[in-house]
Amino acid sequence: MQPANNNNYFFRLDCDNRLKYNFAEQISISFTADPPRPTLTPSALKVKEGTSVSLTCSAPAPCLSHPPTLTWTPDLGESVKTLQENQDKTKVQTSVVTFTASKNHHGETISCTATYNKQDGSTESAVYTSLTADISYSPKDTTVSVRPSGPVPEGSDVTLTCSSTANPAVENYTWYRADGAQETVVGTGAALNIKASKDNSSFYCKTENIIGAGRSNLSQIDVQCKDHI
Repeated sequence: MQPANNNNYFFRLDCDNRLKYNFAEQISISFTADPPRPTLTPSALKVKEGTSVSLTCSAPAPCLSHPPTLTWTPDLGESVKTLQENQDKTKVQTSVVTFTASKNHHGETISCTATYNKQDGSTESAVYTSLTADISYSPKDTTVSVRPSGPVPEGSDVTLTCSSTANPAVENYTWYRADGAQETVVGTGAALNIKASKDNSSFYCKTENIIGAGRSNLSQIDVQCKDHI
């Protein structure tokens, strides 16, 4: 059947003799070229890292012997599939996937695809519904870069730059000088300008947003001491 076959249909009795009869009762049948899109619940995903998330994908199953196949992209783990009946007696295929939200999911497009199989074994064009994950997380992968990076003469200017991934963005950068077990705050902001010194060569930065904080590893400036005569 094709969309061009949309029409009113009735039953006709047509025997090999004079008995021929058209029954008055008719039924209207309409056909669509594409199957209906699946539904995602919730329709938007905005949570903190570490939150347990359950997404439900549902798609009509007009033919019980050939329910749609539901697949998730990307693979979020094991899913639970069920065939349910609504109050109006229509059938719906559902798939529920549960996972723990992390920074790796932030910005990802999560989609559910419904694939309908025809009775002759061929596959209809798959249809899908998607959402973009918005995961808030504390600063991660905090690092410090040193410019210039090679050995620098004592007393020369050095710039330390702190970078980190976070959602929402980093609000505060704090710089610390490490002297053995003692740590001293020496500046704020994403960049720190200092004079190279043997006594002023080990630093790390701390990054903060409303979710939490992160810190870099200890960075050592390679300082060349001046020759003393």
